[in-house]
Amino acid sequence: MATNDDNMVELKVLGITRSEVQTGAYALLMQTIEEDPEQVRRIPIVVGIAEAQSIAVHLEGVMPSRPLTHDLFTSLFHAYGIELERVTIYSFRDGVFAAMMQLTNGTVTVDIDARTSDAVAIALRTGAHIYTTRDIVERTGYAWHRDAQQAGKPRTLRLEELPVEQLEERMKHYVDLEQYERAAQIQKIIAQKTNPPHSAD
Repeated sequence: MATNDDNMVELKVLGITRSEVQTGAYALLMQTIEEDPEQVRRIPIVVGIAEAQSIAVHLEGVMPSRPLTHDLFTSLFHAYGIELERVTIYSFRDGVFAAMMQLTNGTVTVDIDARTSDAVAIALRTGAHIYTTRDIVERTGYAWHRDAQQAGKPRTLRLEELPVEQLEERMKHYVDLEQYERAAQIQKIIAQKTNPPHSAD
């Protein structure tokens, strides 16, 4: 997949947290790598339990008794001389992120579409760099300041910290499930974000 490097931002994985946005799911917390600390943004990506476990196991240095699926892929890459050059999170649509894995055997390079959680889990195991576009960062990321969080302890994401587009997707999700009280809570947060109170002159 051709990319304009000027439009790309490198990401690092911070950890896994429980998602307030979707019951029974987890959030993969990514952070942009920026020279200016004021430009740093964090991006939460909702992932399933199995993917969250696979990522957490690697981050915590735990050796499972049998290889997990992402370990198996990594072993196959090594066995056949395949290198994961990079992962690019290239799309965010309808509340879902999409990623592309760039693979090479030294002669042929191919791009393979993948779920973002799978691509990240394999990238962690192979040491491949992870990128996304500045547009996705602007649409889905939120600012973070070191003094606002205990160092080294990822916390559960608050709904108020999520961008409006993700909130709208979550609100639609709860409406479809007929969980109207939850949807109304999110609608109120969206209203506060899009129509902030004006101070009196």
